[in-house]
Amino acid sequence: MVRRSSPPIATGTAAHQSPPPFEGADIVREYGVAFRATHRVSQEQARVLRAIAQCRTAALGGHVEVCEKWGTERLGYDSCRNRHCPKCQGSARAKWLAAEQALLLPIPYFHGVFTLPHRLNPLIRVNQRLLYDLLFQTAAQTLQAFARDPEHLGAELGITAVLHTWGQTLTEHVHVHCIVTGGGLSPDGTQWRAGRRRFLFAVQALGHVFRGKYVAGLERLRTQHRLTFTGESALLTEDTAWTAFRHHLYANPWLVYAKPPWGSPTQVLKYLSRYTHRVAIANSRLVFVGNGVVRFRSKDYAAESTTKVMELRAEEFLRRFLLHVVPPHFVRIRHFGLLANRTRQEKLARCRQLLAVTAAAATALLPTQNGETPGAAEVAPVRCPTCGGGPMRRIAVLAPQPGIPP
Repeated sequence: MVRRSSPPIATGTAAHQSPPPFEGADIVREYGVAFRATHRVSQEQARVLRAIAQCRTAALGGHVEVCEKWGTERLGYDSCRNRHCPKCQGSARAKWLAAEQALLLPIPYFHGVFTLPHRLNPLIRVNQRLLYDLLFQTAAQTLQAFARDPEHLGAELGITAVLHTWGQTLTEHVHVHCIVTGGGLSPDGTQWRAGRRRFLFAVQALGHVFRGKYVAGLERLRTQHRLTFTGESALLTEDTAWTAFRHHLYANPWLVYAKPPWGSPTQVLKYLSRYTHRVAIANSRLVFVGNGVVRFRSKDYAAESTTKVMELRAEEFLRRFLLHVVPPHFVRIRHFGLLANRTRQEKLARCRQLLAVTAAAATALLPTQNGETPGAAEVAPVRCPTCGGGPMRRIAVLAPQPGIPP
């Protein structure tokens, strides 16, 4: 069984939150070296493993804080801030939530999910950047194609899309979550056109168009010789195999899921924030690490979301985890339509005008003078764990000590 080193604690009588019994860092530290000796690991995957192992240890340095009210001191080590680290996403999520507050409109929002069939996984594995990009493009184009059709809405939507590549058991399950405005701006910018109250578009029809656009994109990339075919996808270099592959992709409907609108716009944003900075597995799901195995909780959605405990060899766990390391600098959260960066301010201002948002409500949705947005309280300064009220002030900085094992 993995024995974790004692975490830094506050001096004096300061209380501290107990860490989860097991962490992803425990798995990397115990089994990462052996894994790398027997598996091919990319530079980005190696960087992720190193960051997770060093996160909040002396290897990255740290600081000493003191409570300005009671004088209680405590030691804290710095975070790696890697976007795949299970310990580093809470702060990033809160900051993102505060910044996105300025984009909300006082309208219903819909939640949609566009999922790629698992038959594509071997090809995606060796063409991640290209095929993840294609997924974003085709999901947004499908929604906008329906929205711009006068028979459906005749307007431009606002879309926020978030990439996820995993299922509950860490296997490949590539999909994007989309939060979509329940209506849109007319082409001439003179009207706000509200969508249906219970659903935006028929999901079966969305699935057909999504499938057609994605397969057409695959064909275009292959014609341009931009796709890589290695490993399980190597046979697809042959025209006969590629034709059969395309036939299989068309043989079954592609899954598009949609939920009706719910709650206020702020509730929608908080709901989406659950997806924006999620990693493949949270530390809270780990049940046991040791004896060469990892056990973790997973939901079986086919069995009414029954929670089960799954056991994997540590080597297999790390292999699955690293499948979900995205290419360097890849953007996992994107905006389209009304929310596209180039025209966002102009179009949102027009939408608020047409929706008759009051001056007070509009001000509440805009950044304040210091650059923060309402909801920035979610990124509040650290408070003393003893008194719960006094802010913690940094009084010393500890230099990184990379020679010390985490």
